[in-house]
Amino acid sequence: MISTVLVANRGEIACRVFRTCRELGISTVAVYSDADAGALHVREADAAVRLPGAAPSETYLRGDLVVKAALAAGADAVHPGYGFLSENADFARAVTDAGLLWIGPPPAAIEAMASKTRAKELLGIAPLTDVTEADLPVLVKAAAGGGGRGMRIVRELAALDGELRAASAEAASAFGDGEVFVEPYVENGRHVEVQLLCDTHGTVWALGTRDCSLQRRHQKVIEEAPAPGLPAALEDSLLDTAVRAAKAVGYVGAGTVEFLVADGRAHFLEMNTRLQVEHPVTEEVYGVDLVALQLAVAEGRALPPEPPAPRGHAIEARLYAEDPARDWAPQTGVLHRFEVAGDVRVDTGYASGDTIGVHYDPMLAKVIVHAETREAALRKLAHALERAVVHGPVTNRDLLVASLKHPEYAGTEALDTGFYDRNLTVLTTPPPGEEYAAAAAAVARASRGTSRFGGGWRNLRSQDETRTYGDHEIRYRPTRDGGYEITSPEGVRVVAAAPGRVSLEVVGVVRHFEVTAYEDTVHAGRHRLTARPRFTDPADQREPGSLLAPMPGTVVRVADGLAVGDRVAAGQPLLWLEAMKMEHRVIAPASGTLTALHAAPGRQVEVGALLAVVQEHASTEAQEEVPA
Repeated sequence: MISTVLVANRGEIACRVFRTCRELGISTVAVYSDADAGALHVREADAAVRLPGAAPSETYLRGDLVVKAALAAGADAVHPGYGFLSENADFARAVTDAGLLWIGPPPAAIEAMASKTRAKELLGIAPLTDVTEADLPVLVKAAAGGGGRGMRIVRELAALDGELRAASAEAASAFGDGEVFVEPYVENGRHVEVQLLCDTHGTVWALGTRDCSLQRRHQKVIEEAPAPGLPAALEDSLLDTAVRAAKAVGYVGAGTVEFLVADGRAHFLEMNTRLQVEHPVTEEVYGVDLVALQLAVAEGRALPPEPPAPRGHAIEARLYAEDPARDWAPQTGVLHRFEVAGDVRVDTGYASGDTIGVHYDPMLAKVIVHAETREAALRKLAHALERAVVHGPVTNRDLLVASLKHPEYAGTEALDTGFYDRNLTVLTTPPPGEEYAAAAAAVARASRGTSRFGGGWRNLRSQDETRTYGDHEIRYRPTRDGGYEITSPEGVRVVAAAPGRVSLEVVGVVRHFEVTAYEDTVHAGRHRLTARPRFTDPADQREPGSLLAPMPGTVVRVADGLAVGDRVAAGQPLLWLEAMKMEHRVIAPASGTLTALHAAPGRQVEVGALLAVVQEHASTEAQEEVPA
């Protein structure tokens, strides 16, 4: 019997495993990097062992250090979570060689399926070689790992070699394995997967399907179970293929087989030899605890011959610290307050007051609901997210709400991986009422007595007070009775005002805003507002053509041979930033000359840091001489 489990991971999945271990009476051990010293998973564990350093390559990817930590803490079993070393056969062997119990599949099964190229060969699927124009578009993909790392869509043959190199470099950095391969790219297919659970006695459970089609940068955003609208014959084919893959490698434990479905056909993608991020939706539909079952299988216990019967529908939304309107740029900072109320499940690695750093994935939490029907689940999840309190960096919360309410997603007819490519502009439009939230924020501030009127009424009427939040300029003045009158926007009446709560009447409807001010932002209801200063700080002014870091992170690459004085073309990649498991290309905004370059590989930068300057070329047409 397992007595103490070390989780070789961090954040949300570590907290998730700890929760089940506590329910089963199993002690827990966390490992943590220096960047995670105060993290929630460290606080929740019974014991914790430091892995010196901050970068994953120095810490969570060091299998030798993790095994030493388990032995030092007296653990007798290791759960790998997902990501990092979870699909590393050498790590699994090192765990068992140290006399510890490995809560996962046999190393041979990991090796057979962890490489996407070898997994395809096992199922008789050959990778694409000798790519021609007729094969385009194609997808360059890392053979190891996942999460969109080491993945590139190629639509022009001339770009293939460069994207192969870029994908290989990113894969090597993320997974320690630079192998990549090429496969046909299926435009706008559905991403559907099958959850498996296998014991050591030959029983294989296929726990239905999940749809994970709503993705950004090849990373999942919203997942649900069961996958809606699949023809019965196609669903049976998916389940049969998944079971066949598991039996082919003698699989044990939890695993997932992923497919891309298009034109009524299923294309095998890969088998993930671990627990998936989206496993909660399967748990909710089948009424099981997959982590508890992983532990039972690792102890050698047999599964019942058949899994429980499914019921209802479950949907999961991943709440990320990122700005979808700015190319999904990850965000950092203090998560001042985080609360989700209602009959929902929240799996998270953060609590109010925690800091979101630059080293790891920007996912804050997974919010999961279960209901009798898909329609009820959609409404329930959108309602919970709308009313969630998320104070701190920019998040994708509004995008999630808009996605769940979008008729294309609700209808499922056009459900595919191109959803965000088609609808991102609409989905990132600020939710209605932002100008009224700004008015509430201005009045709340004035009610604290910080206006230049001192918060009181003057007999001598002066000009309006002005506050600007984003694009909204709010004008207001104190009234004789101690209240406030809003003059812009028009048609807004202040019903009640206090520093933390303001009620406004808009077109005959009274709306209430909980207002909380922080050093750099104000949160009014579900709206996050940034106050704009009246005057621009001269220190913030930059010369034309300045390229600023769009996010905090690390410079991982600079274009080969790039140097000050080089001529560059508009759209040419100049350097690459990496932060929170995402890679961002910084491109030349226009054709011109590189007059400054402040970036070098390995340099860490804050958001807004000056990276380079491109001086735009003057129009050649204006300089042409007119013939005499």
